[in-house]
Amino acid sequence: MKSEALKHQGKTYGQVVHKSRDNISDTESGRNVQRYIRLTYLIPELLKLVDEERIAFTPAVELSYLSEYEQQMLLEQIEFTDATPSLSQAQRLRKFSKDGNFFVDTVFAVLNEEKPNQKEQVRIPADKLRDVLPKGLDKQKTEDFIIKACDHYRKYLIRQRERER
Repeated sequence: MKSEALKHQGKTYGQVVHKSRDNISDTESGRNVQRYIRLTYLIPELLKLVDEERIAFTPAVELSYLSEYEQQMLLEQIEFTDATPSLSQAQRLRKFSKDGNFFVDTVFAVLNEEKPNQKEQVRIPADKLRDVLPKGLDKQKTEDFIIKACDHYRKYLIRQRERER
C-alpha cells in the first residue's frame, strides 16, 4: 500500500528511504550513517579496537561482515601478531569468508604482510643530489645510480677496514 501511495507522488520506495537516511544527521552522509550502524555487528572486542582507533573505520565496516566466530579468530590473530588489517586486507578477509577460505593460517598470513605505509623509506631532497648526479637521468635511472653509488661506497669502506687491520 505504501509503495502504491508513493507511486502517485512520482517517487519509488528506494528514493524515499535514501532521502530519510540522508536526513538523519546534519554532519554525516546517509551512507556513513549506514556504516556506523554496520559497526554494531562487530564483536565488542573489535569494536573497542575501533574506538581506540587501532582499527580504522572503513576496514572495521568490512570486518563487520565476518561471522562472530571469524571475528573471534581474527581478534586472536590481531593480538598474536600485534597488527590490524588495512582496508585492502579487510576486504580480502571478507572475500575469504564469503568463499569459505577463512582459516587461522590465512588470517595470520594476511596480518603479517608488510603494508606499503610500513616500509622503511629514505628521502633525499633533489636539490641536495643535483650537483652529484649526472644530468638527464629519469627517476628509475636516478634510483639505480644512487644504489650503485652506495654499493660502491660500502665496498670502499670494507677495503679501508681491511687495510687498517
